[in-house]
Amino acid sequence: MYHGIISAVKAQKNMKIGIIKEQKTPPDRRVVLTPNTCKQLIINYPELQIKVESSPHRVFSDDEYRQKGIPVTTDLSDCDVLLGVKEVPIEALIPDKKYFFFSHTIKKQPYNRELLRTILQKNIQLFDHETLVDEHSIRLVAFGYYAGLVGTYNGLRTLGLKLGSFELPKAETLHDANALKAELQKVNLSPIKILVTGKGRVGSGIKEILLAAGIEEKSAKSFLNKSYANPVFTQIDVTQYNKRTDGKEATKKDFYKNPHKYQSDFLKFARVADCYIAGHFYGQGAPAFFTLNDIESEAFKIQVIADISCDIKIPIPTTLRASTIANPIYGVHRLTGEETDFNNPQAIAVMAVDNLPCELPRDASEGFSKQFSEKIIPAFFDNDQNSILARAQMTQNGQLTPRFQYLSDYAGK
Repeated sequence: MYHGIISAVKAQKNMKIGIIKEQKTPPDRRVVLTPNTCKQLIINYPELQIKVESSPHRVFSDDEYRQKGIPVTTDLSDCDVLLGVKEVPIEALIPDKKYFFFSHTIKKQPYNRELLRTILQKNIQLFDHETLVDEHSIRLVAFGYYAGLVGTYNGLRTLGLKLGSFELPKAETLHDANALKAELQKVNLSPIKILVTGKGRVGSGIKEILLAAGIEEKSAKSFLNKSYANPVFTQIDVTQYNKRTDGKEATKKDFYKNPHKYQSDFLKFARVADCYIAGHFYGQGAPAFFTLNDIESEAFKIQVIADISCDIKIPIPTTLRASTIANPIYGVHRLTGEETDFNNPQAIAVMAVDNLPCELPRDASEGFSKQFSEKIIPAFFDNDQNSILARAQMTQNGQLTPRFQYLSDYAGK
């Protein structure tokens, strides 16, 4: 029986939510709830109190919260629920609290093993933003759309630098998504071909930026077989860049169920594309898109890869590491497979920033805040009638909940 956050709400007259300051280095400027959202939530839920931990880095200043009537403090110890974006440093975790943040533990990430262990030791109830899903396991809150926007802009910026044909300012220096689009509209793109994988939240952000840049969408068939006098892109799904090893018809349902029965069919696109923007979800056991041996061939035409998904080395072997907002581009030598200057004539330029929404912190925060307030906050007050919190809760009473027992070996001593 689930007795997590709901029992705490029932047990007291008022519920207190604390918005924590981000302490991971470098500090993230995003926030789960914006000042406007906080104000509206307090109106909608009179029994709710919200406090904000003072932060010099947050994209919304302390004063912006105060102007909306939200108290700013250095002490959130009296709050029931603590909301953050990135991982909370181990030494900053408050025992016996309920936390919502991206813990980066659900895939058994080695670098956060001690974080999960400490959460269990401190009797913390953890609700990872990635585990907030509906009854069909569809995520309810995410920054993916903004990753798509920024990653595509960065990919086009990389293309201009690699080809030496145009320059764009860094996304982090621009105010919002509209500013990104305005900069792209100043550029005259050559008749390049851009390949896109992924059609989810990330994919929608990718497509929006490409269309804003005046790049025309084409079918996969036309992309593969025709030449154009203007820049074009095609957006493909898993059945178009994978094929069954036995020659049978490929379907999405079958691919996700039986990835081991598939092999990559990506190279036919690599032979005609100049730039590749990766916004797909990669499932364990699915084929690698290509190999480092493949990029040695002159037939492998891709010069720039913007890997928004940023799964290191698999399924895109040229993603040797995540890059940073400060230094977003590196090169991979076609003959050695090793990192080099992206301007090297023998290099494929790789943009693999793993925290892209941080470059649009205000837009990204506003979008995430809207999702969280509409899809998650009501569950705090309706006895979690749709089991959103029940599905998401990873830890309780110093133990992993049944849904997350698969992490036992990872969290064990």
